[in-house]
Amino acid sequence: MNKILKILAYAIADAVCVVVAWIFSALIASFPFMENGALVYMFVAVALVLICNFVLRVYFIMWHYAGTAAAIRLLGTCAVYGVYVVIVSVLVENARIEWAIINAGCFLVFTSGLRYAIKLIYGIINHNKINVAKVNRKRVMVIGAGSAGNVLINEMNVSERTQRLPVCVIDDDKNKIGRYVGGVKVVGDTSKIVHFVEKYQVEEIIIAMPSVNKATINKIVEECQKTKKTVKILPGIYQFANGQIDVSNVKPVSISDLLGREQIKVNLNEIMGYIEGKIVMVTGGGGSIGSELCRQIAEHNPQELIILDIYENNAYDIQQELVRKLPNLKLTVLIASVRDESKIDKVFAKYKPQIVFHAAAHKHVPLMETSPNEAVKNNVGGTYNVANIAGKYGVERFILISTDKAVNPTNIMGATKRICEMIIQTMDKKYDTDFVAVRFGNVLGSNGSVIPLFKKQIEEGGPITVTHKDIVRYFMTIPEAVSLVLQAGAYAKGGEIFVLDMGEQVKIYDLAVKMIKLSGFEPFKDIDIKITGLRPGEKLYEERLMGEEGLSKTENKKISIGKPLEIDAEMLYSKIEELLVEAKKETDKMKELVHELVPTYKIDYRN
Repeated sequence: MNKILKILAYAIADAVCVVVAWIFSALIASFPFMENGALVYMFVAVALVLICNFVLRVYFIMWHYAGTAAAIRLLGTCAVYGVYVVIVSVLVENARIEWAIINAGCFLVFTSGLRYAIKLIYGIINHNKINVAKVNRKRVMVIGAGSAGNVLINEMNVSERTQRLPVCVIDDDKNKIGRYVGGVKVVGDTSKIVHFVEKYQVEEIIIAMPSVNKATINKIVEECQKTKKTVKILPGIYQFANGQIDVSNVKPVSISDLLGREQIKVNLNEIMGYIEGKIVMVTGGGGSIGSELCRQIAEHNPQELIILDIYENNAYDIQQELVRKLPNLKLTVLIASVRDESKIDKVFAKYKPQIVFHAAAHKHVPLMETSPNEAVKNNVGGTYNVANIAGKYGVERFILISTDKAVNPTNIMGATKRICEMIIQTMDKKYDTDFVAVRFGNVLGSNGSVIPLFKKQIEEGGPITVTHKDIVRYFMTIPEAVSLVLQAGAYAKGGEIFVLDMGEQVKIYDLAVKMIKLSGFEPFKDIDIKITGLRPGEKLYEERLMGEEGLSKTENKKISIGKPLEIDAEMLYSKIEELLVEAKKETDKMKELVHELVPTYKIDYRN
C-alpha cells in the first residue's frame, strides 16, 4: 500500500472512530445528537480530528515502530477533541457533561487502540519471522540493561540483517535483575558472566554501556575474556539516534578501550584562539600524526590549510577526506620533500604560512638502524631546512613533533630526533618565531605500530611476535596525542620542549594476550606468542625526559615543560653541516658521528 492510500485509510478509520464514539456515548448518556443541530457538531468533530492529525503529523508516523513521541502526538489530537466535546455539551440543550467525558474517552480508546493493534500485528508477524530464523542466528549476551542495551536488543529483535539473537542480559544494578529488557531477561550481574555464557550457550558478548568509564569497562572485559568468546562494544547511543550505525556494525573492543584511563580532554577554545584565521602548514601531513593534525586543524577555521608531503598517495587520501567533509575549507596540497631546501624556500615565499607543524620524519626504528644516513638526511636535514626557512619568513609558531625515543636514545631514529629538538631550541634564539617541540610516545593504530601488526598476525593465525616479555611502552590514541600537540602550541612562548603525560606504561606482552582473547581465541592454544628478542636499537622501556631537564606543569596537567638546556648554536650548525655532507657520501660511520653530537646516544652495534 502506497503512502497516500495509507493516509486515506487512517483518515477514514479516524472518521469512523469519531462517529462510533459520538453515537456510543449518546446512547449511554442520553445525548440528543439527532436534535437541535447536534448532528452538525459531529461532522465538525470529524473535520477537527483530521485537521489535528495532519497538523501534528500523526498520519506520517510508522505505527509499527511507534514509541512515546508518537503517542504524545496522538494524545494531542485527543486532547483537542476532548475540549471540543466539552464545549458542545455546553452549547447543546439537554446535554450533560458526562456525555462529553464518555465521548472523549471512547475516542481515545478507539483511535489509539486501532494504531496499537497494528503495532501488535506487525510485532507478531516479525516475531514469527525471527523465530523461524533463530536456528541460524548467533546467540548474544548483552551487558548493560540501560537505554543503550534496550536499543541494541530491540534492533536485534526487529531486524533480520543483524543475524544475532539476544538470549540474556547482564547488569550490576540489583533492581534490574529478574526484569526484562526488550523481552530478554536480566539474569545476573557481571560476576556471573562465565556462568550465564555456559547456561545460555552464548556465542558473542556485546557490552552496551557507552557512558561507563574505562576502568569499569576494563574489568568487565577481563571477566568476558575468561569465556573465550568474541567481545564487542557498542559505540555511543547518540550514534544510533543520528543514524550513523546500527547493530550490524558494533565494533570489536579495541585496546584503546582497555588502557584503564579516561580519554584525555583539551581546552578547544585555546586551540581555536591561535589557529582560527591563520595560514597553517603541516609537513608530513599525510602520515598518521600529520593527517590527524590536518583533521583537527581544519575543524578550527584556519584561513588556509597547507598539507606538504613527499608521499602522494597519503596526501591524496587526506585531501579527499577533507574535501568531502569540509567543502568550504581553503586547502592546498603540495608534494615536496623537506630535504629540498630550494623547494621549501619557494613554498614559504609563495604561501607565507603563519603556523607550522613539522611532522615529516622517518620514524621506524629498525629500518633506520640499517639506513642511518637516510635518518640524518630526512630528520636532521629536513628539520634544519624547514625551521631555518620558517624563521627567515617570520612564521609565528613552529611546532616540532618529537618522540620519547629522543631521550637517552639507543637508536639512530631517536638520536636524530634529539638533534631536531636541539635545532628547535637554538632557532628560537636566532629568530622571532616561537619554536617549540612536543615529545610523546607510541600512538595506537599509527602506521607501523604494534596494534595493527598484532591484528594482522591474529588474522593470519599467528604467532604474535613480541620482542621481549618485559618490554613496556607509553600509549595514547592518535586523536589524544594530536589534540595535546595543538594545545601545547597554544602554550608556546619559545624554546620549550613539551612532554605529554601518557599515563602508566603498558606491557606489550599483556596487550598481545588481551588481543588474542578479545578475538575469541585462546593464547598459546589457538594463537601462539613468540618472543623474538629485542631488535637493534630497541629499549625495554622509554623515558620522557633527560635527568637534567626537569619538568614544570602547564594549565593542562597532561602537558609538562622540560627545562631548556644550554646549546652552542654555532657548534651545532657546524656539526649538522658535517653530518649532512657525510650522509650524502653514504658514510659507514654515521652513528659514531651522531654520537659526537648527542653524547647520551648509546649505539647498538648489532647492525
